[in-house]
This record gives sequence, C-alpha cells and structure tokens, in this order.
Amino acid sequence: MPTKPRVLATLSAYACEGGFDGRYQPATCFSPTIALGRHPGPGSGEGLWENYERVLDLATEMGLVGVSFEVSWARLEPHRGRRDGAALARYAEVVTYAQRQGLFVNVAAIDAAWPAWLGQEAWLMPWVMPVAVDYVSWVSSSLGADSWSVFAAREDLTRGFLDERAGPPWRRGAHADALSAATNLRAIEAGVRSVGGATFVTSAVLDLDDVGAYQDYDVDEVHVRSLVRGAGPLTSPRALLARHGEQWVRVDADVASELRVP
Repeated sequence: MPTKPRVLATLSAYACEGGFDGRYQPATCFSPTIALGRHPGPGSGEGLWENYERVLDLATEMGLVGVSFEVSWARLEPHRGRRDGAALARYAEVVTYAQRQGLFVNVAAIDAAWPAWLGQEAWLMPWVMPVAVDYVSWVSSSLGADSWSVFAAREDLTRGFLDERAGPPWRRGAHADALSAATNLRAIEAGVRSVGGATFVTSAVLDLDDVGAYQDYDVDEVHVRSLVRGAGPLTSPRALLARHGEQWVRVDADVASELRVP
C-alpha cells in the first residue's frame, strides 16, 4: 500500500524575509523588472529574517507537521564565489529552532528568485549547471535539514519567459528554449543527487486551495504555499498567517487541519 506524502507548509525567503532588490541589498533575477516598474519588489516582506522563531512558534501551536524553507541563493551568495557565512549561520539557527519545536524541516535550495549574477535566462546557460550543483552541495552539507529539495518548484524557473506564453510574436523559439532549460534543470538535479550526503526527496507544490488533493501525488512530500503571506512577484494569494503591525494573525486557519497530515 503506497505511503501518504508528508505535507509541509512553505516559507518563501524572497517573499517573506525582506531585504532583496533594494539599494545595497542582494539582487535577484527580478531586479531589472522591478527597476522598470513592471511589478513591485518584496520590500521589507514580512520581516521573517528577524522573526522566523515567532512564526515557527505559531506553526507548532497550529499542530503543523513541518515546514519547507525556500532559502535564498541571492542572500547566501550575493556575488559569484562570495558566500555569506553569516547568512548561512542564520539559516542554520532557524532550521535548528524549528526542529527543536518538533517540526519536520525540508530545505529547498533554489527558488524562482535566483541571484542576478546568474543572468535573466540562467537555465539556458551550460556554465550555470556546475555552479548550481556546487552551491546546492555546499548548502546541503551545511544545514541539518531532515530532507532536501533541489528546487522549490522546478516548473517556476521557466514559467513566464520560456514557456508557450512567451512565444511569437514576443519570442521566437520559446518552446525549444523551454525544453532546453527543463533539460538543464533535470541535469542539475541529477548532478546534486549524484554527489550524495543529504536526503533529497521528490515533491509537488500545491496552493492552499488545492491542499485536499495531496493524496493524488506519488511523491515523498507535498509543499503547500504558504505559511506566511509575503510580498513581491513570488507572493502566494493565500496564506495561513499574516503580519499586522507587530502582531501575527491567522488568516486561513480553516485549512490548517489539512497540513496536520503525517
């Protein structure tokens, strides 16, 4: 009889931590489009960088099984080859705190807000593949997570500028580019898994509205967007928690029971 997937609530670093794409802040792939005014940036987000512990306390109170942290590559390596040890130490502190609260912790190493220095179309560039494998191997050997995902949601990395919606007249060869990028992403994932040393799982990403369908997925884990409402282009329309001033309130508590599935 197949085992039910573990159901975890996600925490998006880019949308919720704050401190990205501003002056003297880590720059992501969204930095140019934010500068052009095509969409707003995350701004201060929900300030999770300083307040992760408060949110994790609430996750425990709600009886959640665990969380999936989408850590920020842009924060951890704001410039190629220049890694931020203090940022890594902070993530390690948060992971340990969550585990001490009794939460299962997954870490997703690469989300859809990759560092600006990788380029706008990073996943088409062959040189990015070994760089990504090296980065994920470094992070996964440094944080004591219970499980790992190479990507927060692999399909998000090509959505919007490499898929069929970007085709003619806006972009010729969009479909072929999307296929090429998808091949490169699979190669990165295979490269990371071949290194070994950490438990990498299969996963699917669902919105809160669809969490009831988690049993339909033949994966190790289902990651549900989102524990905290954030800001910017990676914001989920719904979340379990939101910040009102200095207070944290439950805004979709009615679906929290679905996230208590072991």
